[in-house]
Amino acid sequence: MIIKPAERTLSVKEYYFSIKNKEIAKLNASRPGDPIINLGIGSPDGAPSPEAVEAMVECARKASTHGYQSYIGMPELRHAMAGWYDRWYGVELDPASEIQPLTGSKEGILLLSLTFLNKGDKVLVPNPGYPTYTSATKMCEAEVVNYDLLEANGWYPDFEQLEAMDLSGVKLMWANYPNMPTGAPARKDVFEKLVDFARRHGILLINDNPYGFVLNEPQSILSIPGARECCMELNSLSKSHNMAGWRVGMLVGQADVIKEVLKVKSQMDSGMFRGIQEAAVAALNAGPEWYEALNAEYRRRREIACRIMDTIGCTYDPAAGGLYVWGRVPSGTAAELSDKFLYEAGVFLTPGFIFGSNGANYLRISLCANVPTLEKALAKIASNVKH
Repeated sequence: MIIKPAERTLSVKEYYFSIKNKEIAKLNASRPGDPIINLGIGSPDGAPSPEAVEAMVECARKASTHGYQSYIGMPELRHAMAGWYDRWYGVELDPASEIQPLTGSKEGILLLSLTFLNKGDKVLVPNPGYPTYTSATKMCEAEVVNYDLLEANGWYPDFEQLEAMDLSGVKLMWANYPNMPTGAPARKDVFEKLVDFARRHGILLINDNPYGFVLNEPQSILSIPGARECCMELNSLSKSHNMAGWRVGMLVGQADVIKEVLKVKSQMDSGMFRGIQEAAVAALNAGPEWYEALNAEYRRRREIACRIMDTIGCTYDPAAGGLYVWGRVPSGTAAELSDKFLYEAGVFLTPGFIFGSNGANYLRISLCANVPTLEKALAKIASNVKH
């Protein structure tokens, strides 16, 4: 390179799944006819609703719909998002000021960080937790302050531990319920404690909520009294509507926060393609039968994923929800076991260390593979374990 990268990039590495997917592609090239079964990343393999697809197709046929779009999304989309929150979460939002459509909720993590963090500010990040919370914080030259989530505490924060921490300089806190990677469900009492903690300490708390409709009862932290003073929420159509590649998310909550985030977002893109917005409107207007069918399929898949965990000898919570099964390995580290199954059985399972040190002894199995594929993975792992 003719110039050096910015120093801020030295604090982060290429995303783990980007690296691993290249490794898997290289392995696949050497084993034609027997590709690696990838049970790693949570990219839904189902299709969006027919109504969403048709809305996209119809819009794409119109010559007038291919130009730049509004930075704040078309009114119909914001109203659909508000209606969705009202119907399913019991949360009323002002479509004009309390909703910001995003190109996926992952974008929102970086936008919030860029908007509110100065160099040296502190951010409370769960361990284990979504790696992007950490990387976005570091790229803003802020300081990551991990707080523990432990199996012994149901993967919920230890509020006594939080109160005992040095909270000076903490501006943001990331929470994620229903939780990824552990599957711990959202709980009203936990939300109440999080809201109380954030209010008393003057911290902006963001609940990252993309898994609420997958083997979970949808709940929003914004339904808690007082949450509007200190909380925002990220949400997404990726998991709930099989639209991960369409990149449709939302940031909801305080109008003043939305206004500040828009200052940054409007410098970085030129609006979401109208066809995707119209498809999102159709998807958000789906009835309960959509979610019932989605979850019926995921329950079938989860049963086989649990049998894989049993075969390996992992312990796990059979009542956990979400798009994954999370289990403690019987011995050694999850990284060692993951590589063993990848290279010996041709099955990739995610090692939990990528989510933080508290995940080092856990494996995660994605439910984003159909029943025959999961059954094939089970057979391959069972054969490997026997040997």
